[in-house]
Amino acid sequence: MTSCILLVAGHGKILEKEISESGKFPNLEGVPKALLPGVGGKRILDYWWTIIKTYKHFERWATASDFPVENIVNDGTTEYKSRSGTLRKIDLVLRTKRITDDLFVIAGDMLFQDHNFDIAQVLNYFKLKRDDGDLAIYYDMQLSENGTKRGILDVCHKTNEVLHYYSKWSSPPNHSRKASVLFFGFKKESLSSISTFLQERDNSNLSVSWNSYLEWIINVKKSHVYGMKLPSGFQLNGKVGLRDYEQWLKYFEAEAALSLKDRKITKKCYARVGLVGNPSDGFYGKTIALSISNFWAEVTIYESPKLCLIPHPLNDPTEFGSLGDLYGISKKDGYLGGLRLLQATCKSFFQYCCQRGIALARRNFTLKYDTNIPRQVGLAGSSAIVTATLRCLMQFFNLTEYDMPKEIQPQFILDVEKEELFINAGLQDRVVQVYEGLIYMDFSENLMKSQGHGNYEVMSVKHLPKFWLAYIGDPSDSGAIHSDVSLRWHKGEPEVIEAMEKFAIFTDEAKKSIEIQDWLKLSSIMNQNFDLRRQIYGDEALGVKTLRMVDIGRQHGSCVKLPGSGGAVVGMTLDEGQMNDLMHAYQHEGYVIVDIIPNVS
Repeated sequence: MTSCILLVAGHGKILEKEISESGKFPNLEGVPKALLPGVGGKRILDYWWTIIKTYKHFERWATASDFPVENIVNDGTTEYKSRSGTLRKIDLVLRTKRITDDLFVIAGDMLFQDHNFDIAQVLNYFKLKRDDGDLAIYYDMQLSENGTKRGILDVCHKTNEVLHYYSKWSSPPNHSRKASVLFFGFKKESLSSISTFLQERDNSNLSVSWNSYLEWIINVKKSHVYGMKLPSGFQLNGKVGLRDYEQWLKYFEAEAALSLKDRKITKKCYARVGLVGNPSDGFYGKTIALSISNFWAEVTIYESPKLCLIPHPLNDPTEFGSLGDLYGISKKDGYLGGLRLLQATCKSFFQYCCQRGIALARRNFTLKYDTNIPRQVGLAGSSAIVTATLRCLMQFFNLTEYDMPKEIQPQFILDVEKEELFINAGLQDRVVQVYEGLIYMDFSENLMKSQGHGNYEVMSVKHLPKFWLAYIGDPSDSGAIHSDVSLRWHKGEPEVIEAMEKFAIFTDEAKKSIEIQDWLKLSSIMNQNFDLRRQIYGDEALGVKTLRMVDIGRQHGSCVKLPGSGGAVVGMTLDEGQMNDLMHAYQHEGYVIVDIIPNVS
């Protein structure tokens, strides 16, 4: 069982005084802050009571709201000078109500910015962490907020343990904007710390404030406390005036007036081409790849009464002209459209947030997608949809790169595809699509094992030569192109191990060639890269049509290699005079060829 104390009767007089002097709200004079009306007349305390189900005011509220009057505890103070303080109030409740369960303490006179806040996620995370420690709730302050008015938490990104607490009166580190609020979960074994703290400070001039208590248990006693981020800020917290109250009334009214579909969020993610390096970063090694503006996936999210994933009319067909149409479409495109990618991303996103202690607002949404990335030609079309969906979800639920750092986003995207959908894939595509532009990637084994991700460097595209891309119109499943090379690599076959080491050397040489604009050298490296790949994979795995595209390119003086797992080739023609003949040659045999447009973040 978990108990909860709502603190609702502070002695702050600023707001009460300004309401009285302004004459704007005569009906609110003398009303405690927790019982002031919010949007549509709903009181601040009503929001808390919906979420978790001076003395006579609260007694009347309790009767009207079906709250047991006997559970309202009065500390007997009426003046600011005689106030007992937050910790003594909590101690009073613990003693008079004989509470020995796990306990949440909440300031009931603060208003959470997102009314769809879901306390069930807080309780679930508390249960997950309670054997290890207590739980402190925080939110990311907006840049406009004054950090000196909030206690600040320094939270370990990997474990979510609170490393240090900076009170309102201290100088927090510049990197932290995690504002602590009076919303705290105690495991029952920790409740005795409150009376211990008060006893230690009896008959002394030391503060017994909530701020002082957090400093004591976190910084002095080194108690284990974990942080959990809520999806939005808390307002009217602490000492506030009439201006603050009116400001937030206007904010909530404006939010309520917005149509759900007016809040659409649309995110794009672009296709990519691998220019040099190992064919799959699952072998460790190095690679350079480029995101391109020619093709992209686009995902849109907006709030809706129910959670809805909209099938794409072409990629997720549910109606057919005839059985023959069904046969033809299924034979060409298979059975797996993009809808499964949306669903798997949503599932993994929720799971990530639960494990990382990020409480999501209780808001439903509609997701839909579109894409013009050619299917099954190794241009990372699936991961583009997942990446765009992740970006939509992060913005919709107010997550930042602190909540999911940029360097781990590619692994999240890869896990969606590999663990949820069993798609054969590696990190390379996801890194390029997250970072965008021309990216040098080092997936060396020591890096991957020591930090969980590679080293990624964004290179300049300013002086890149013109690249082109050709692809086939009726490709097969791109996931089958890896053949048995992975198995041979894991077995330690010398030819494969040496080839992967050579790919890494090619990558470093290509990086240097790009930096000094030695395009002849880069052209040679790209050709060698393909020849080595052909040697270890074999012609059968690469496919007749892919090999034919390579032959056409080389016959017209271009360097040529595969940009991904198969079905397309990327090349560079140093002699511009041969480009027309090259294009006509590809088009004559039914291939599609386009000039690559680099996408810069």
